[in-house]
Amino acid sequence: MPGRWKNNLKYSDVTPQADYINRRDLIAGAGVMAAMTIAGPALAKIATVPSEYSTAQAPNTLKDITSYNNFYEFGTGKDDPAKNAHTLTTDPWAVKIDGLVDRPGNYDLGDLLSGVTMEERIYRLRCVEAWSAVIPWVGFELATLLNRVGVQPSAKYVYFETLVRPGEMPGQKRALLKWPYREGLRLDEAMNPLTILATGLYGEDLPNQNGAPLRLVVPWKYGFKSIKSIVRISLVNKQPQATWNMQNPGEYGFYSNVNPNVDHPRWSQATERPIGGGLFSKRIPTQMFNGYGDQVAHLYKGMDLSQDF
Repeated sequence: MPGRWKNNLKYSDVTPQADYINRRDLIAGAGVMAAMTIAGPALAKIATVPSEYSTAQAPNTLKDITSYNNFYEFGTGKDDPAKNAHTLTTDPWAVKIDGLVDRPGNYDLGDLLSGVTMEERIYRLRCVEAWSAVIPWVGFELATLLNRVGVQPSAKYVYFETLVRPGEMPGQKRALLKWPYREGLRLDEAMNPLTILATGLYGEDLPNQNGAPLRLVVPWKYGFKSIKSIVRISLVNKQPQATWNMQNPGEYGFYSNVNPNVDHPRWSQATERPIGGGLFSKRIPTQMFNGYGDQVAHLYKGMDLSQDF
């Protein structure tokens, strides 16, 4: 198979928890740890360091982040994913990479995590969905993977799909959305170092309700852009479909950048509610690009973000 990295391990075998770096110390601020070699055939050295983009804000609690989720594949209630996602089988897991790439193929997730020389980092990032939160993700830059498979010059966008498995994802038994869940980014957005593929949070493997085993995190965009449980990544030359943009283009634009100056037709987006405080918690001002303007504003120079929302 073109481009496949040779390895017979499942992704869960790549970094056994007992042998893994104590990420909790990093999250608590212990600093940079030396790179280590993890036993196993053809495994790369993985340096675990805090990302330069990590915020100094304290993270929310693990309970907050794992018990209040949007993941319609497991139900529309905020607590449905935590109740229902245990049914999802995440190992083995394959990701189809196709389109305008030099090395397309169906890659076992273990290959993606072990065959790429990369830095695995703690990203303590601000995120905005129906609430705002600070989450210490474990992941790596999407650009690392895209560079590995070889992006062809004609590629302009990256397209993603979520798993379709109604037997394990009960929400897919209803036509709530047009399955599979789809998302897309412009190529320069995808290559930005803030755009990561997350495999964990809080120093642990990614919980099912948070998008296990592999999800996108794009912290300057609203949360629905950060597609979960990814099984396909395609490089394309035209703007791809995105589920909520397909569902209601008047309410959900393709870009979906956090923007306090552009209201949703049914509510203001000038303020946000921090997670963990309940429905009556004090709302706080929303920051343009969720506070990441220094890193991403240049991507939209000359664009009218009230039209390209």
